[in-house]
Amino acid sequence: MAISLGELGEQLVGKWLSEQNYRVLHYRWRCRWGEIDLIARHRSQPTLVFVEVKTRSDNSWDSQGIEAISPGKQKKISQTAALFLSKNPQLADFCCRFDVALVHCQKHHSDLGNYPQGNSLRLENYLENAFDFYY
Repeated sequence: MAISLGELGEQLVGKWLSEQNYRVLHYRWRCRWGEIDLIARHRSQPTLVFVEVKTRSDNSWDSQGIEAISPGKQKKISQTAALFLSKNPQLADFCCRFDVALVHCQKHHSDLGNYPQGNSLRLENYLENAFDFYY
């Protein structure tokens, strides 16, 4: 089974977060409210980060993907994060942050040295505190 473009973007951001002194706790954490692409914990500070990853190709570049984070999407992510915290009370006292990672995908005709499926990815922008907890 081929890996999706979204999963490739999430893997790239997870690797980048690890390099920034975070430990990824979950990829694609799901519950009845929805899904959070990445949940990461800072290795030396009590900070928990919920990350929405938007991977876009040249043909679907809507203001770098940021337009896809509507107030409705923010509410859904917030509800999902609240449920995650209720199921993980040991993390409830951590500072929580909602970040958005914008990943650019460029397709190549050759697979040499590129990500699977002939794509190369780069982290275009990482927005810390992209939105607040939505009640």
